[in-house]
Amino acid sequence: MEFKKLTIVTGHYGSGKTNFSVNLALDMAKKGHRVTIVDLDIVNPYFRTADFEELFKDKGITLKVSAYANSNLDIPALNMSVKSILDESDCAIIDVGGDDEGAKALGRFAPAILGCEDRQMLYVINKYRYLTKEPEETVALMRDIENACGIKCTGIVNNSNLGTETTNETVKASLGFAKAVAAETGLPITATVGTEEALKDISDNPYPVEIYVKTLWS
Repeated sequence: MEFKKLTIVTGHYGSGKTNFSVNLALDMAKKGHRVTIVDLDIVNPYFRTADFEELFKDKGITLKVSAYANSNLDIPALNMSVKSILDESDCAIIDVGGDDEGAKALGRFAPAILGCEDRQMLYVINKYRYLTKEPEETVALMRDIENACGIKCTGIVNNSNLGTETTNETVKASLGFAKAVAAETGLPITATVGTEEALKDISDNPYPVEIYVKTLWS
């Protein structure tokens, strides 16, 4: 997994982008980098980086959130200067809301983001989620997100999972799907995400993660 000065993480609802973002931030901090993570997920009020404020604080990670995070008035009222964040950090991660509606909030910062050459926008995919079970559906959604924010994705993150029921076979069964998405988009598979056990014998850029984002009934 390659680290960049600026990493934008986007994808469909339930793709697992927030858990991926949390792991990415923690890994960067573990390497001694000054890390800022931005919660721009205005779409999903249940699983978001704002929920990990104490964890980030303990690891020395700066968290930027909407003034209305975790309230019933969750709107994109985030006072953020991308330039100041990049000046104050070694690396920054922006966790974007699912689908094109969430990406519109990101579009507000597009000029500053495009001004950072050392950046990547990763599209997190999950073969087992509703509306993204076929490569064509997944690619169409990615195009909607790109059009909404005015920024092109640079890599695919295969995070195909079934939550606590994810197995090594689950991940292996998703590899063909991920390769089809990569071929259709012309983008590389930046990472195949899963627990260490689920990634056993996986050679497609395995990226082992801890599961921090859990369902309400877990």
